[in-house]
Amino acid sequence: MEVTKICCIGAGYVGGPTMAVIAQKCPHIQVTVVDLNEQRIKDWNDPDTNNIPIYEPGLSEIVAEARGRNLFFSTEVEKAIDEAQVIFISVNTPTKTYGKGKGMAADLKYIELCARQIAKVAKENKIVVEKSTLPVRTAEAIKSILDNTGNGVQFQILSNPEFLAEGTAVTDLLNPDRILIGGDTTPEGEAAINALVDVYANWVSKDKILTTNVWSSELSKLTANAFLAQRISSINAMSELCEKTGADVNEVAKAIGMDTRIGPKFLKASVGFGGSCFQKDILNLVYIAKSYGLNEVADYWEQVIIMNDHQKRRFSNKIVQTLYNTVADKKITFLGWAFKKDTNDTRESAAIYVADDLINEQAKISVYDPKVSRNKMLADLNYLESRSVEENNNAILAFDNPYDACKGSHAISILTEWDEFTAYDWQKIYDSMHKPAFLFDGRNILNAKELESIGFVYKGIGS
Repeated sequence: MEVTKICCIGAGYVGGPTMAVIAQKCPHIQVTVVDLNEQRIKDWNDPDTNNIPIYEPGLSEIVAEARGRNLFFSTEVEKAIDEAQVIFISVNTPTKTYGKGKGMAADLKYIELCARQIAKVAKENKIVVEKSTLPVRTAEAIKSILDNTGNGVQFQILSNPEFLAEGTAVTDLLNPDRILIGGDTTPEGEAAINALVDVYANWVSKDKILTTNVWSSELSKLTANAFLAQRISSINAMSELCEKTGADVNEVAKAIGMDTRIGPKFLKASVGFGGSCFQKDILNLVYIAKSYGLNEVADYWEQVIIMNDHQKRRFSNKIVQTLYNTVADKKITFLGWAFKKDTNDTRESAAIYVADDLINEQAKISVYDPKVSRNKMLADLNYLESRSVEENNNAILAFDNPYDACKGSHAISILTEWDEFTAYDWQKIYDSMHKPAFLFDGRNILNAKELESIGFVYKGIGS
């Protein structure tokens, strides 16, 4: 089967960039991204591609090249489903906030709604691709819904998890470590797998395209995120021990990273991991393990989350303790609000939780982030429901440049590792601050000796 039309349900952080790259690399395939959020589709169709809703280096150029040629963004969901041979499901799968599994299990209501809509609309055989990160054996539920429509249409369910890192998503899509496709081992399943392999083979070497059964593919994504998050929590645990013993976590990380069995990646001590995937996927893994009675397995992975939460609390506590055990009415500047550099995604960002702690201590928070608006910052804080909307509004200010944000501050906290922070005139910033001027480097990106020579009281993670 030669694929000529693809539909993707969900125009978010996964669906938008993935489909843009597929459209760019496969000009012979019509790619339509659909979403019920009219404003989001409007933003994707903005004539100025610099205003598209997701910031990723290189993404606006790819969208500009393919949009209107063979890449389309639309709210006509049923039309796109009807026309497509391959349908990607790329909708949100947040952690449940209600009922059984609350706080751990993945909420699959949007996945089920997609399956039911596909079942209702489809008049011809379709390949349905799970692109969202899902619990093991979700494909079974999707197939049950699709196969019981009574209209005789045959569906093949594939698992094709994304392994993108926000901030490098375009690079990851253009030059992936691997493409993973899971499907049934039946002849029909193999044919569906091969059809999707052929799509990716337009730019990815076939030796990088791994095919498995559906269950292995679904679990591989959860496992990958769990292993990466585990490394972050591990080095952050050691950062606390370094601070007590006089060791330097950066030197420890370098020493162990030179061991080829360990390697250097994800060994940068920080205020903790954020983003939409790590916490959600580990909690999902914990829930799955508990549901099978594997309590020791569940406890092991849950500790990764516990350590991450501890690191964020430890960072905010250090700020309070260092500022003479009170930050009431003191201006604390945050440099960065996004959960990592080169993205405007703030989901589960450490900045949200550190700000929440400090506002509870009656601090005034001043923020500069090159890609995140004040409205988004307030929405993040309001979502926690720690206090009234008015209280959050009064507690946080956002600035268009870092120098204004830092002026008159008692302390600066670096919460995102934006490259531009290393190029600032730190002498100018120091001169504008209250003395003593404290700098809490939550990402360990600045030169401590240089800052201390200026006069800053520097507090890095694990040093």
